[in-house]
Amino acid sequence: MSALLLLFLCLVLGILVRRFAQPPAGIVHGLNWWVLNIALPALVLELVPRLKPDATLWFPVAAMWVVFFGAWLLFAWLGPRLGWSRGRTGALVLVCGLGNTSFMGYPLLQALHGDAGLTLAVVADQLGCFPLLASVGVVVACLYAGRAADPRRIVRRIVTFPAFVALVVAIVAGLLGGWPAVLDGVFKPLGETMTPLALFSVGLQFRLQAGQGLLGATAWGLGWKLLLAPALCWALGVATGVGGLVLTAGVLQAAMAPMVSAAILADEYGLDPKLANTVLGAGIVLSLLTVPLMNLGLPSG
Repeated sequence: MSALLLLFLCLVLGILVRRFAQPPAGIVHGLNWWVLNIALPALVLELVPRLKPDATLWFPVAAMWVVFFGAWLLFAWLGPRLGWSRGRTGALVLVCGLGNTSFMGYPLLQALHGDAGLTLAVVADQLGCFPLLASVGVVVACLYAGRAADPRRIVRRIVTFPAFVALVVAIVAGLLGGWPAVLDGVFKPLGETMTPLALFSVGLQFRLQAGQGLLGATAWGLGWKLLLAPALCWALGVATGVGGLVLTAGVLQAAMAPMVSAAILADEYGLDPKLANTVLGAGIVLSLLTVPLMNLGLPSG
């Protein structure tokens, strides 16, 4: 309970600081830089070498693909029938196909299931959600914005991302027997900065815009992201014999709020930014309720 309270307080503190304290310009960029380039790689380097080989580890990764491509199929089918613009359809594919599996997924899985849950959250994020954002996510943004994608730039973006590099190094370290204790003592405190700073940053960026015509699309988007997508992932896991914490981690990561970076990508490509930010803000608030509730019906280990 105290861990969940910490998440909530960090998020609310970010919202209050943005609203009343006039934080310095560039604070969000600085916090995100630390989280993505220092805290997240340190967390990966600490946790991944401890991961025990398991034939079911495909599931948390596959769940991220189910969420993304399911969103693409659903909204590409719904869009013409509901009179949505291509920009609106593209925005929903991005923000409701990609989850906040790091900034919110890591803290929530750790709060609910400790370091074992956090380790599986890293697998889903680094092998599932992040490669999707950096590859197919960019392709979707280009398609719906009428631009051409650059394959070389996409590949370069993936292989040079610090956490992805850390993942490769951590896998090698795990195969060689893990890190010396002195390095574990370095990675752990650096990685622990991620939870408060990530949620504080999310709070600073929180937006919730009400506008004409946004309610229906927002409801469709969050209905998929917070309810239907994790239900499909649960059905996939049960049907294929996945159980225990692996099933729980995959389903909960599928149920996370929309990804902040996906909303930024939609904004960058002009894909209905108001809708993208409305879905993002509402999804963050609702997921703080829906994810813990969903966890009650899933195995704990």
